[in-house]
Amino acid sequence: MAKRGYKLQEFVAHATNVNCLSMGRKTFRLFATGGDDHKVNVWAIGKPTSLMSLCGHTSPVESLAFNLPEVLVLAGSSTGGIKLWDLEETKMLRGLSGHRSNCTALEFHPFGEFFASGSLDTNLKVWDIRKKGCIHTYKGHTRGISTIRFTPDGRWVVSGGFDDVVKIWDLTAGKLLNEFKFHEGHIRTIDFHPLEFLLATGSADRTVKFWDLETFELIGSTRPEGNGVRSIVFHPDGGTLFCGADDGLKVYSWEPVVVMILLIWDGQHLVTFASMKANFWVVHSIKIQLEFGPQILHILNHMEETTKQRTLILREVILR
Repeated sequence: MAKRGYKLQEFVAHATNVNCLSMGRKTFRLFATGGDDHKVNVWAIGKPTSLMSLCGHTSPVESLAFNLPEVLVLAGSSTGGIKLWDLEETKMLRGLSGHRSNCTALEFHPFGEFFASGSLDTNLKVWDIRKKGCIHTYKGHTRGISTIRFTPDGRWVVSGGFDDVVKIWDLTAGKLLNEFKFHEGHIRTIDFHPLEFLLATGSADRTVKFWDLETFELIGSTRPEGNGVRSIVFHPDGGTLFCGADDGLKVYSWEPVVVMILLIWDGQHLVTFASMKANFWVVHSIKIQLEFGPQILHILNHMEETTKQRTLILREVILR
C-alpha cells in the first residue's frame, strides 16, 4: 500500500496560538478557527485569506461550532462566555454568560433552535437561541466536560468528561438517563453511528469503545495501542469508523461485537497543532484493496483535533 500526501494550502491563522477549529457540515468547505488573540477567523478552503474576523471576546477563544446551514457560529471563551455570530451579517447576535470557567465544548441541536455547552466548571448547559438564555443546567460530572454531542434525533445529549465518564442526558425529562464508566482516561471524542442506535467514544486511554444505546451495554472495544485517541467519525454508510490518534489515522471496520483494523496510516493526525504550525489533514480519497475487492471511502466529515499553534496547513492524502 502506497501513500501520498501533499500540501493543499497553508493559513497563517492567528497572530498567537490556535486553540480550536470547527468545520461546517453543509459544504465542508468552510471552517473557523479560534485563538489566544481573542478572535474567531472564518476561512474557505481555496481562499488565501480569511473571509472575516470576528472580534468581541476579551479572552482566548477555546471552542467553536457551526449550525447546519453554516450561517451561525458559536464561540466559547476561556472565561466561560459564549458569543453567537451571524456570518451573513458579520455581526454578533448576542453574548451569553453562565459558565464559571473555560467553555470547552459547543454543539448545535440538530433542529437548530437550541445548543449545548460544556465547561471545566463540570456543568452542561442547554440554551434556547430564541429565548436568549440557558433553559437547563445538567450537573453530575465530577471534573470538567471535554466533549458533547446531540443524538441525531435530538432527544438526548451526550457528554464526556475529564472524570473518564460518558453521560447520557434526556432532554425531555431533563435528567440523567445513563452513564458509562469503562474508560480509564478522559473522554476526548464522541460520534453516533449513522444507521444504528450505536455510540462510539474515544479516550485518552488509547481505546475506542462501542455502546448499544438500546441496552446501554458495551459491545466492542479496540485494543489500547499507540497514543491517545483524538477524534472519531463514522463513514456515512456506517461500515467503517475513522480514528484520528496521536500516531496517525486508523480505519476500523465495524461489525457487531467485532472491531478490526483495516488500515493504519502511520502519519500525522487529522488536525494537529505543533509548536508553531497546525497541520490540517483532509483524507480526500482512500482506496483499500480487500479480499472482496476494492472499496473507496470518501471522507467528507469533521474529524478535528486541537492543541496549540498558529499556522494551518491543509493537506490532501491519498492512499492506494
